[in-house]
Amino acid sequence: MTFEIFSELQYQVYLPTTFIFSIQASRSNSQVIIEESLVTEPFITAEEIIGSEGGSRFIRLKVNGNSRFTIRYQAKVDIDYNTIHQRNLSYTVPVNKLDEDEMHYLFPSRYCQSDKLQKLASKEFGSVDTAYGKVAAITEWIYNNVEYNSGTTNSSTSAYDTLTERVGVCRDFAHLGIALCRALTIPARYFTGYAYGLNPPDFHACFEAYIGGEWIFFDPTKLVPVNGLVKIANGRDAADASVASIFGRASSTSMTVKCECYDPQFKPLYFTNTENQKGLSY
Repeated sequence: MTFEIFSELQYQVYLPTTFIFSIQASRSNSQVIIEESLVTEPFITAEEIIGSEGGSRFIRLKVNGNSRFTIRYQAKVDIDYNTIHQRNLSYTVPVNKLDEDEMHYLFPSRYCQSDKLQKLASKEFGSVDTAYGKVAAITEWIYNNVEYNSGTTNSSTSAYDTLTERVGVCRDFAHLGIALCRALTIPARYFTGYAYGLNPPDFHACFEAYIGGEWIFFDPTKLVPVNGLVKIANGRDAADASVASIFGRASSTSMTVKCECYDPQFKPLYFTNTENQKGLSY
């Protein structure tokens, strides 16, 4: 499927400030960028940095103080995701068989304190038979027990906070899902992307779990079709994949995000947690 994505971020910059943006579509065998453009106003020479997390790409640039600044990105991206029946995702890869890259996503991180959630994870999901079943149950539990409410959390909110307060946004839902997976010795990683059908339009956060030797996509918010994402970045949590990191003094004044699919064959798929549910690997 081919998606067209667009984002425009505007800032008031008060002092000389270095920005690191993560707004470009990542490159992988299943995600091919057909065309793209990146524009800054005023023009500023930007440096692209390729991250180690799932093909993530970062833009670093420095903006003078006492100015207004805009960065605009648009791209056409072809997505060729894999669908895998859950019967083939029944097992958790043993820790002693994990590669270094997968093992990296087993440990607690800044926003995903999995070590604090082991008792709850074991009680609620430990008896579920399969690895896919466990993560699907986690996804369903978050959806049913945490209220989605914009503006109720901030950049310091962690998975433990979300579990305690039972309210959050997509970022918080993803962090809680990741933490509960890791508490069950299932590697899990943060996923940011452009999302088809998200209302209001915005960047979207979800997570992937490493099951049966595959990274499988999950979205506890159920706000968008699981086959309607264009991946930007992966990371241990939002600290690794923030849309904009600001080193200096600046404030956001405007943000526009779009994700459209003009392919007539596109049929949105939604997570159902049934026996016929298939896992998606981006």
